[in-house]
Amino acid sequence: MSAATALSAGSPVTATAPEHRPDTPAMVSVDCPAKTNLTLEVGASRAEWGGRHELDTIYCAISLTDTVSAAVKPAGTGFSLDLAGKHLGDLASSSADMRRNHAVMALFAMAEAAGREPDIALTIDKRIPVGAGLAGGSADAAATILALDKLWGLNWPIERLREVAATLGADMPFCVAGGYARGTGYGEVIESIDEGSETERALRADGYAGALLVGAYRTQLSTPDVYRLFDAIGAGSGDRNHLQKAAIRLHPRSGQAVDAALEAGARHAFVSGSGPSVVAFTPTPAVRRQVLAAWERSGAVDRIIAAEAPARPHIHPHISVTVAR
Repeated sequence: MSAATALSAGSPVTATAPEHRPDTPAMVSVDCPAKTNLTLEVGASRAEWGGRHELDTIYCAISLTDTVSAAVKPAGTGFSLDLAGKHLGDLASSSADMRRNHAVMALFAMAEAAGREPDIALTIDKRIPVGAGLAGGSADAAATILALDKLWGLNWPIERLREVAATLGADMPFCVAGGYARGTGYGEVIESIDEGSETERALRADGYAGALLVGAYRTQLSTPDVYRLFDAIGAGSGDRNHLQKAAIRLHPRSGQAVDAALEAGARHAFVSGSGPSVVAFTPTPAVRRQVLAAWERSGAVDRIIAAEAPARPHIHPHISVTVAR
């Protein structure tokens, strides 16, 4: 069954918004991929970054997507937000502050950057698990940025869109373009890994491309909790994801899923980001079936999602749409 919740802005804005141009779409939908971290090296926390840690990571977008739609509303009516999906986690809580939703924050950041009023109806169809180490919230923010760029006829270069995204969080600048990229700083400084480049070819040759399975959970993990435990216990020996040991300590089933996938023949299996989700790259259909069977037999995961890597956002303009006031 799907769950839904809606929120409308409180006070109407007083400034006059530009009229909607006939040469721009009335609504734009964006399918934005989840991310995983093929490597994640965690350094010291930095006071000037609000306690965030230094990171050096290789991001990879995967074809598990959320769809965000942004539609023009009448001037002065403010924003609205509708959420739908089978696995909304704490987003469906009656106590959730929708103004802290990543997509809404992205709407206001883009409105400020573009000098526009946020008279926009946002709809999010969530498929990316919440609180799972897959950057579902960041993907929603990135999708909103891409949708508004098209909806408002801005046509900003990717670098400018990433500047807006970087004001909101670490993963968001990567999610704007997807594919593969290196992230430094606290994850927000993005160096694209271009298709056909030596680095991209090496990632593919090492098995970080093609079919994969995501082991997902009903349980969410708090990223700050994982980092706090990491500060206490450090990274596991040989872990390419420095947060994996802490995530497994907090959520042991993730470790069971990693072990089961590797024993079943996965080329790579690891905790995604701060967890608890597990990603397993399956080089052949036979291996995919074996990992699927191993996870089902062991009960190491709650649900299994098939995906591909790498992936990129897809933008879909709509010429005509009716939006409630």
